[in-house]
Amino acid sequence: MADPTARALRLLSLLQTHRSWSGRELRDRLGVSARTLRRDVDRLRELGYEVSARPGVDGGYRLAGGGRLPPLLLDDDEAVAIAVGLRVAAVQGLGEHTALSALVKLEQMLAPHLRRRVAALQEYAVPAGGRGRAVDPDVVAELALACRDHERVRFAYVTGRDIESSRHVEPHTLVSHGPRWYLVCWDLGRDDWRTFRLDRLSRLLRTGVRTAARELPVDDPSELILATDTDSQTYPLEAVVHLNLPLAEMRTHFGVWSTGATPNEAGGTDWPVGGRSLADLVYGPAWIPPDVAWTVSGTEEAVRALAGFGRRLTEATADADK
Repeated sequence: MADPTARALRLLSLLQTHRSWSGRELRDRLGVSARTLRRDVDRLRELGYEVSARPGVDGGYRLAGGGRLPPLLLDDDEAVAIAVGLRVAAVQGLGEHTALSALVKLEQMLAPHLRRRVAALQEYAVPAGGRGRAVDPDVVAELALACRDHERVRFAYVTGRDIESSRHVEPHTLVSHGPRWYLVCWDLGRDDWRTFRLDRLSRLLRTGVRTAARELPVDDPSELILATDTDSQTYPLEAVVHLNLPLAEMRTHFGVWSTGATPNEAGGTDWPVGGRSLADLVYGPAWIPPDVAWTVSGTEEAVRALAGFGRRLTEATADADK
């Protein structure tokens, strides 16, 4: 690496990614002599970087903190992450003017394709509480762009029961919910809204086919996560509600909460419900219209819990009939 500037930048990049380097490691990485390495370290110090040296036969170097902040070298993913963070800080009023000032300085240096990634991530990746599980930033960025452009994508997906399938969807929004990232989308194969965990998604392919934007059936995309993420976990209490109501009417009444419901042979609807507690289990059936007849089946524990709650409710309201 003959060019001194390029070599100094490469040295700086190495020092920023490792707590400490031996002189031998740096010379091997850069392909330079000990004398040249010392000159490059001195050049960085002149630019304001505090590079400390460790004495010894082979010596060592590290980039120290403190002092005035010198320029930083960022790769594409790091620059995009910082820009998105600054946008969020500015919007939420966290040091608004300072965040905007720093954002302007950073974004004017970004290449056009990186600015598009930042804009897409900011608009179509929605934090809904908690921190997202680590996923490939390129996948997040590509899906955010597909959401922005209303572009259909294909991918492989593995459910919680280790069943892999191929999906063809129209992406709408990315949501960080609890410890995970989700894609909210219209599933063309199921003709319905679905959510997919990004940590179970692979072989993403943007098709280039763009469509008109679909309107979510809810105001908050997080509601879709709660209603449609049926494969992310199993519940200790699970049951099936058998409604004397055709599936189409059931979907009209329950909206996204009808996900997983199927028609039965009697012309009604079988609707799976579940939860970690009795309160979770009875929440859904409580919304069944009064004029709709229904029965329930399921695990012995779930049915016993529901029956016990029914008896308690009857006893608690016994005086109302007198």
